[in-house]
Amino acid sequence: MSNLLWKALVVSPAVLGATLLVSTTAIAAPNATTEVSTVVPTVENPAVTEVAQTPEILAQATPTANDTKVLDQVNRYSNEGNQNTSISQVTSVSQFSDVQPTDWAFQALQSLVERYGCIAGYPNGTYRGNRALTRYEFAAGLNACLDRVNELIATATADLVTKQDLATLQRLQEEFSAELATLRGRVDSLEARTAELEANQFSTTTKLVGEAVFAVTDAFGDNTGDANNTVFQDRVRLGLQTSFTGRDVLTTRLSAGNATPFDIRDAANGTIPSSEGFQTFQVDSTGNNSVEIDKLTYEAPIGPAQVYLAAAGGRHSHYAAVNNPYFFDKTDGGNGALSSFSSENPIYRIGGGAGLALNIPFGQGGGILRPSSITVGYLASEANDPGISTGLFNGDYAALGQLNFSVGDRVALAATYVHGYNGAGSALFGSGLGLTSVDEGTGVATPLGVVGTAQANVLDAPASSNSYGLSAAFRFSEKISLSGFVSYHDVTQSGVGNDFEAWSYGAGVALADIGKQGNVLGVFAGAVPYALNRPGFGGGDVPYQIEGFYKYRVSDNVSITPGVIYLTSPGQSSDNDDAIIGTLRTTFTF
Repeated sequence: MSNLLWKALVVSPAVLGATLLVSTTAIAAPNATTEVSTVVPTVENPAVTEVAQTPEILAQATPTANDTKVLDQVNRYSNEGNQNTSISQVTSVSQFSDVQPTDWAFQALQSLVERYGCIAGYPNGTYRGNRALTRYEFAAGLNACLDRVNELIATATADLVTKQDLATLQRLQEEFSAELATLRGRVDSLEARTAELEANQFSTTTKLVGEAVFAVTDAFGDNTGDANNTVFQDRVRLGLQTSFTGRDVLTTRLSAGNATPFDIRDAANGTIPSSEGFQTFQVDSTGNNSVEIDKLTYEAPIGPAQVYLAAAGGRHSHYAAVNNPYFFDKTDGGNGALSSFSSENPIYRIGGGAGLALNIPFGQGGGILRPSSITVGYLASEANDPGISTGLFNGDYAALGQLNFSVGDRVALAATYVHGYNGAGSALFGSGLGLTSVDEGTGVATPLGVVGTAQANVLDAPASSNSYGLSAAFRFSEKISLSGFVSYHDVTQSGVGNDFEAWSYGAGVALADIGKQGNVLGVFAGAVPYALNRPGFGGGDVPYQIEGFYKYRVSDNVSITPGVIYLTSPGQSSDNDDAIIGTLRTTFTF
């Protein structure tokens, strides 16, 4: 490259002006470290953005400082020419809003602009002299100077370039020759590294992500405390995220775990078959570390809408706006609240499995009310079974409709309706998992939900349900968020005269960056799903749950979360002893 430029300089000193422009611009650029985009971008939920919610970001290993610089350079180098860097000609250096007479290169820039006319700026009137130069911009600047040289020769005005200009440019070129050589070597090194990455990468379309949860936990409180011991539980997830267009994502996730919930006891020291105190890492756990595919979904945009297609492990909270920032971690991950109740409105736990969902934006959103969206979805938990009373439409299912609104930049609202059908022996809030609790004495299996009491979950006959929910999140500031929900459920069972109504509500406050950036202090309290005075079940007291946790961010990929879950009136009876669950959870993401 240097030989080519030197030959051009012999033709006209104006070419040296282009060389000065390229050199000084490239050298003045700061070594800013930016986040490298992943091979497969996460498909964003097009529903109304949840306020201040920590986005679920694809996990990746923490690079060193040097590696970060190298990856940053690879990223910028591989994307040369893809950015909108169109330039426009200027006739005076004063047209650049970011160039001041005090700048060290002001006179040189003024000369190149006003004497030779071969310097261009950006459409917004800036020059960006401290930014790195791309090859496309270099080509544009060099071409402009060459055109000016031809013009000068044609009009016999080449004497505008003085010997003093030539001497100055030569001196500057010699002064920065070492830096130019270093830059050329770094570019060559980046090209070699890029070629090696392309030759040895796992896949051009797929990224491997993972999460491992280690949890030391115990339960306390008279009979409940006597019936349980301290345990060390785990859950591991490995996901393959594949993109075919850059805007879609196919998720194939493997999961294994050995976590089981605690045995909550009543006053008579009998087992209470409920989901009270269920922790998120205990959901979807096989209990024996056997591996299974717990999620197989595909998400892609179709026009303005976002499509969600689940073949296995589908959840309403995958595609619907939950509006519970900091407490909710998508698909019961290990970086939100400890308990399933604090994570999201129980209405999203009705149904699950395979199905289809759409997020459709609408409205112009003038003034304080922002553009809104409507979410519709259908999930069936027995979609793979071709039996008479199963399948995609004849088995257990749940159809969801939700309106999402944003008010300004600080408030998010959602109104949700779910119509569901469940066969006998299932749980209302079971997420289509088919969990059960087996009594040690009688061996009787009771349907177990992901959240709530047995009175609100157990369906001992085929039943249809209509559920209504509201959720909201308000961001006081960048570091304080308030969120809450309420849900009502009307359940009609066939032929047993055991219809019932269930309620649930809760609210929480989260404080971000407490003690360190990325830390979260959260407190959430409310009533877990309950059904008072249900015939044949008893229990006339409201069961409350209070949870407090502090997530300490050790690094970008490791967090430690100690917390306490306090349960009152387990089994909907104040005669039963309150229970306390203490947990120390460590989450690794990669």
